[in-house]
Amino acid sequence: MKNVCLLYLLLIGLSACGGKKTDSISLSGEIKGLGNDTIYLYGADRMHDRMDTLIAEKDKFSATLSADTLVTTILLFSDGTEYPLFLNKGNKIQIKGSMAELSSLQISGNAPNKELTDFNQELKGLGTPSGKALEEKAENFITEHPASLASIYLLDKYFVQNPQPDLTQIQKLADRMTGELKDRPFMDALLKRIEEEEKVAVGKSAPYFRLRNAEEKDISRSNFKDQYLLIQFWASWDTVSRANNAMFRRIYKKEQKNKNFALLGVSLDLDKKKWQETIKADTLKWEQVCDFSGWSGEIIKQFAIQTLPTNILLSPTGRIEGKNLDEKAIENKLKEIAEKEKEKSLTTNH
Repeated sequence: MKNVCLLYLLLIGLSACGGKKTDSISLSGEIKGLGNDTIYLYGADRMHDRMDTLIAEKDKFSATLSADTLVTTILLFSDGTEYPLFLNKGNKIQIKGSMAELSSLQISGNAPNKELTDFNQELKGLGTPSGKALEEKAENFITEHPASLASIYLLDKYFVQNPQPDLTQIQKLADRMTGELKDRPFMDALLKRIEEEEKVAVGKSAPYFRLRNAEEKDISRSNFKDQYLLIQFWASWDTVSRANNAMFRRIYKKEQKNKNFALLGVSLDLDKKKWQETIKADTLKWEQVCDFSGWSGEIIKQFAIQTLPTNILLSPTGRIEGKNLDEKAIENKLKEIAEKEKEKSLTTNH
């Protein structure tokens, strides 16, 4: 009889435990047009480094996930679209939307998901806003939600990922965030990046560098004395860089006899043979250098290079004149240089 009573009490205890709130995350969704497909879910920073697979059948999917704390993850769809999803233990996440409008999914289950959903729904009502209008909306959101993970996502999307990011603006927006957000791995890395990029911002003096060219000859800034120098950072393995080489070929063809201007290609290649083959195949006739250290190269760190392709224009005195200039901007700079040299020549003759 005692054994029966003990078993009964044990079953009651287990039942009570099962009724408590679980730390697992319940996720369910329905995206019209998704059909039978696979969605990948991966962590956006070191706080969640796992990968999960969501199998959809007839537009619907569900899963039980886990997270130790509030984290940012990314939904990756088969067409390459990425969308942020914030997860925390105990959440019941619901996702609704359509494949035709993946940029404005409706996600509930916690505050940052709802906040970002509301933000995107507001954008949807604007039609086709300008880039400036989008930045203003994002800035207002960050100011009003200084403790939201959605603010970090919007800071990255609308300001950090800008082809020519305004570091002062990014720093100002980061300063508005709470200390807890600033301690996040992404923000910690971003703030360190801003610190490094500020050292090589437009108007600052360029760091000294020395690398070897294809003929094993040392090339440094002093090789371009009294010249404006446009440094092109690229790599043979980067398809965008390879496509961008066409622009530099046009510039070189026009300016190869210009004594006041020079081009320098700095490659992030690791394979010397591949680098040399690409120089020949892409007819890169201007000076080319490489230390075969990839992203770990000293010059990459010195100039705080984060993406490819990147270009930096230096004045004859080594002052940084511009960054990530397009072909039109480079042409305008060259016209300015020509006018300055013409004025200088007239002054000297008189």
